[in-house]
Amino acid sequence: MRDGQPGPAREHRGAGIPRRGRAAAVAAAALAVLVTVGSCGTPSERRDQVTAQAVRFERALDAGRDGDLCAALAPSTLEEVEQSAKSRCAQAMGDEDLPHAGAVRNVDVYGDQARVVMEHDTLFLAHFPGGWKVTAAGCRPRPQQPYQCEIKGG
Repeated sequence: MRDGQPGPAREHRGAGIPRRGRAAAVAAAALAVLVTVGSCGTPSERRDQVTAQAVRFERALDAGRDGDLCAALAPSTLEEVEQSAKSRCAQAMGDEDLPHAGAVRNVDVYGDQARVVMEHDTLFLAHFPGGWKVTAAGCRPRPQQPYQCEIKGG
């Protein structure tokens, strides 16, 4: 070991990374975990956030608050609504015939995507930096096919 060759224990522990480099790598990994956990929350917290957003969307729909509906839409969904209607979102949403959804029956969250099954509607949501946004609404299941949605992104 005196000839400058590392011994077996030293090779194994250091794996060729200087001590300061290892400490920085460990600190960066720990910070990444904290940021991920802090921004996403636990599965039950994410499910609660998705449920709350779906209920807000449905309450805005029931109350005719078209501006709130538009604010709840994902950017690509908002763009698709306006392009399809050839008008601003609030006017377009007023022309939509979405069902009264009823109570929440089931909420599935898969990473940054979610599905909320209600009595008479199914909503799809995605997580954005500003929170959960509706990507599709007025969705009905079809046997052996994807959902058919009245409002959806492009």
